[in-house]
Amino acid sequence: MNVALGVGGGIAAYKAAELARALMERGATVNVVMTRAAEEFVRPLTFAALTGRKVVTGLFSAGSSEDTLASAIEHIRVAQENDVLVVAPATADLLAKFSHGLADDFLSTLYLAFTGRVVLAPAMNMNMWNHAATQANLRTLLGRGHTIVDPGVGALACGMVGAGRLAEIEAIADAVLHKASPKHDLEGETVLVTAGPTQEPLDAVRYLSNRSSGKMGYAIAQEAARRGARVILVSGPVGLAEPAGVEMVHVQTAAQMHDAVMTHLEESTIIVKAAAVADYYRAAAPPNKVKKTAARMSLELDPTVDILAALGRNKGDRLLIGFAAETEDLVAEARRKLESKHCDMIVANLVSQSGIGFDSDENEVVLVKRDADPVKIQRAPKTEIAARILDEVAALRLAVHAK
Repeated sequence: MNVALGVGGGIAAYKAAELARALMERGATVNVVMTRAAEEFVRPLTFAALTGRKVVTGLFSAGSSEDTLASAIEHIRVAQENDVLVVAPATADLLAKFSHGLADDFLSTLYLAFTGRVVLAPAMNMNMWNHAATQANLRTLLGRGHTIVDPGVGALACGMVGAGRLAEIEAIADAVLHKASPKHDLEGETVLVTAGPTQEPLDAVRYLSNRSSGKMGYAIAQEAARRGARVILVSGPVGLAEPAGVEMVHVQTAAQMHDAVMTHLEESTIIVKAAAVADYYRAAAPPNKVKKTAARMSLELDPTVDILAALGRNKGDRLLIGFAAETEDLVAEARRKLESKHCDMIVANLVSQSGIGFDSDENEVVLVKRDADPVKIQRAPKTEIAARILDEVAALRLAVHAK
C-alpha cells in the first residue's frame, strides 16, 4: 500500500510524524508532501528520516531547467504511484482549496491530479471548524466520496475548548487502511436507499417535517457504491452534496417518495429504508399562505402512506432493511417493527441521546435481525456506522445466495 501523506500548516503538523510511523507499522510506504506553512512547524528532515524517502515541499525545483521540468510534472507521478491520499492536518485553507479546485502549490495540485481514495483529517480553531464556509466545503468533499475523520473535542492550542483537535492517530491510520482495502462484496447488487425527511405542506409556505439531515442515508449510499453496487438514492429535501457515482431521485412528500421507491423496486435487490418519513399530512392544504390570527387553530391530519410496510408486502426475495428511531424500549420496538413490516433487519437508535442521530455527524445503533442476538454498534461517525451496517447486509445477502 502506497500512501501520500499531505501535511498542512497547523500546530497539529507535528502529529503527522506519528501518523507516518503508524502507517508504516501497518505496512504502508509513505510519501510525504508538505505545504510551505507546514515547514514552519516541522522540518522536512523529520519526515525524511522517518520514512526514508524524499519529502516534497514545493511545486518547482530551484535546480536546472531539467530538474524544474521534472518537478513541474512530479504531482502526476505522485498521484499515479499512491493508492490513498491522506491529509493531516487538513487546515481550513486546504479544505477550501480542495473544495473549489484551487491549485497553487504541490499538495493542492496533487489533489486535483489524484484519482484514488482520499482521507481528510481536519484540525483548526473551533470557530473556523463551525463556520458555514468550512461546513459547506466539507459537504462538497463528502459528496465526492472522501472520508472525513472528524476532529476531536478538547483544549485547543488557541486556549479555547471545543471541536477542532486533530483526531487520534490510530483512528486516522485505520481510516486510511479501510480506504486502501475496499470491499467489493456488493458487486452485482442494485441497492435502493431512501434518505432524509419528507415535507408535508400545511399551506403555501409551511410544512410538517422532522430533524432528519439525511446524513445516515447518504453515507450508506456512498458506501454501497464504493463496494461496487449500483445505487439509487431517493432523497427528501436535504442540504447535502450528492454522493459520487449514485443515481439520484429527489422528492419532497411521502407520497412522492412512495411512488419513486415503487418505481425502482423491480430493479433493486437490496432496499435500505433510512428516510425519516413524516407520519401525517394535510390532505387539503390550501394553495395560499394562511394568515396568522389571535385565534387558536385546529388541523385535521391524515396518516401518510406506510412505505416500509408496502415494501414488506412486495419485496419478494429482496433484502429489506428498515430504520427505527425511538426514545425508549429500543430493541423491543425494533423487533416489533421487524415482524410487522416484514423486514430482514432493523437499524435502531435512541434519538433522545444528545449528539447522535438526527442532524448529527455521529450515531450509535443496534442491529436487530431474525433469530439472532442484537448487535450494538458503539458511537462512531455515520460513515463508519454505514460500513458496519453494510457488512451485515452483505452477510445476509451471502446467506440468501447460499440457500
